[in-house]
Amino acid sequence: MVTEKTKGNIGYVVLISLVAAFGGFLFGYDTAVVSGAIGFLKEHFKLTADLTGWAASSMLIGCMLGAIIAGPAGDKIGRKWSLVFCGLLFAISSLGAAIPDSLAKFAWARFAGGIAIGSASILSPIYIAEISPEKIRGRLVALYQLAIVIGILIVFFVNLKIQRSGDLNWNINTGWRWMFASLVIPSLLFCILMMLVPESPRWLLKMGREEKARVILEKIGGYENAKIQIQQITETLKEEQGKWSELFSGGYLRALIVGALLAIFSQFSGINAIMYYGPEVFKASGVAQDTAYVQTVTVGAINLIFTFVAIGFVDKAGRRPLLLIGTAIQTIAHLFIGFFFFKSINGLPLLGGVLLFVAAFAMAMGPVSWIVNSEIFPTKFRGRAMAVSIFLLWFSDWVVTQTFPMLQESIGPAKTFWVYGFFSLASFVFILLFVPETKRKTLEEIEAFWRKSKI
Repeated sequence: MVTEKTKGNIGYVVLISLVAAFGGFLFGYDTAVVSGAIGFLKEHFKLTADLTGWAASSMLIGCMLGAIIAGPAGDKIGRKWSLVFCGLLFAISSLGAAIPDSLAKFAWARFAGGIAIGSASILSPIYIAEISPEKIRGRLVALYQLAIVIGILIVFFVNLKIQRSGDLNWNINTGWRWMFASLVIPSLLFCILMMLVPESPRWLLKMGREEKARVILEKIGGYENAKIQIQQITETLKEEQGKWSELFSGGYLRALIVGALLAIFSQFSGINAIMYYGPEVFKASGVAQDTAYVQTVTVGAINLIFTFVAIGFVDKAGRRPLLLIGTAIQTIAHLFIGFFFFKSINGLPLLGGVLLFVAAFAMAMGPVSWIVNSEIFPTKFRGRAMAVSIFLLWFSDWVVTQTFPMLQESIGPAKTFWVYGFFSLASFVFILLFVPETKRKTLEEIEAFWRKSKI
């Protein structure tokens, strides 16, 4: 007789993956909320170009710290409870960013929120990857990216509604505060939901809690699958020493390079110049403030729609084909955006170029770089290894966010987007030459590939 115990429960896996992916919603919401507030912050605190960049990028310093501490914390106290703490920090920092009377206090609050974002950016994909069957792991991890883009789209709508709630003076003094405060309730909801899901079975096995891991694995994949998974994971853990020196040697070093450069290139594509400064980018082309906010909402909608392309094809077409197609289109889109700025062509042509770039990023580099990073590192030091990769992602994000206003002011928007086009082309070449396919492979099979690989 076939029972839930013997066949597993895919619905259960999807449900707990959605809960963990909610961390991505908070990530997307909290990173993109600044796009609606930055223009008003600039006026409220009388900011120069470099201080405008700092107002937007101070959060990213926290993201770097979060990326450093999340891996070891997740390895020590578990993925689940680390994510609960992230939710609490999201709530506290969002409230703190809404009430400051100086740029310094605002930056400290955003820094704290960055710790939560950086931590969640590692822990949520790891958790989902570690509870997912290999046949649907790519799509389930892509739920995290889907949650990020939903968070981005929702906050673009929230920002639009808030900026329409008063005149310019009201927005400069009060409106932007409500933008940041709006994240408090979703953050607390995430804490509650995470308390209800199980711990990662791979982490439980690493900590010697086999019976708890067995119960979860049976519910996920059935009795026979649980037996196989426990044996594979246990054997892998025995072979691994989990030392940093091991990660920086042989095939594991190649895995680290692949993960790290994917993370770096994903940010140097310039995606967050759009996500963090969207209304300012469109206003620079000559459109009115309300139109700029509406166009930013359109960007969020396209970002969401094309993330579904990634979810639909990442486990069918594979990671590499999506990445190659996406980065090629990114390069072309940046050439068009730069051309339209150079020729002072605004309206639909410029919006079309931006939407083409966002669509390309959303179907490939956005979700797939997270998927690959969640898959390619060995179990015992997956948290620490991913910390290195995602630290570099946030550092790259900080560089782009801090320098974008200064680049616009010094070399102009056209050349700025051509710079991002160059990095998109470089990422295409890197993926073509160095990134392997991980489609339909267990985490243990991927690890065995790296052990056999040479740098």
